[in-house]
Amino acid sequence: MSPTRQDAWSQDEDLLLAEVVLRHIREGGTQLQAFEEVGKQLSRTSAACGFRWNSFVRKQYKSGIELAKKQRKELKKQSQNTDVDRTEKYPVEETVTLSSHGDSISYQTVIQFLEGLHKKAETSLGLETALERSNEKIQILEKKTYSLSAENERLIKNLKAIEEDYRSLIEIMERARKMVVLQETDRQQKVKFQMDKNGNLERVEK
Repeated sequence: MSPTRQDAWSQDEDLLLAEVVLRHIREGGTQLQAFEEVGKQLSRTSAACGFRWNSFVRKQYKSGIELAKKQRKELKKQSQNTDVDRTEKYPVEETVTLSSHGDSISYQTVIQFLEGLHKKAETSLGLETALERSNEKIQILEKKTYSLSAENERLIKNLKAIEEDYRSLIEIMERARKMVVLQETDRQQKVKFQMDKNGNLERVEK
């Protein structure tokens, strides 16, 4: 078993991914099945194929996706028309014999069975639609994540700039304080005292 690849995608791999996904859409398969098929061919995980499809390749094939969906609807209509033609050509009898023992089922039972199959098919389509919606939500959340990451990085840079400005301001204030202290000390050093005629000390500026 070959190891799972994690290197960058090539144009040929993107093309293969698009072709397989579009084929599954056209033939009524699911995207998960397509991702698994491509993953086996490229030695990648189905999750990696799904992420690549939703984040990049899907945007390049919007018209192809719409065309594949239309073809799927046309194939479904043709299949339904074929079933109707067969029914008209070979009408179902009131009962259908199941074995040589004479066991039979009613026409109503057959109808109910077919209706059950139809409901299961609709459920499957509903699950596929839900999956597509989930993928769209994932894509939207990924875009929001990228946007928030960029915003977070910008805020971090702004915070660093503010911190640098704050440190510069503190250094300026410290220098100013030292200058005031030095000036005060220098001024005090220029003052001296002398004794007057009465024996009192008086301050004399230098």
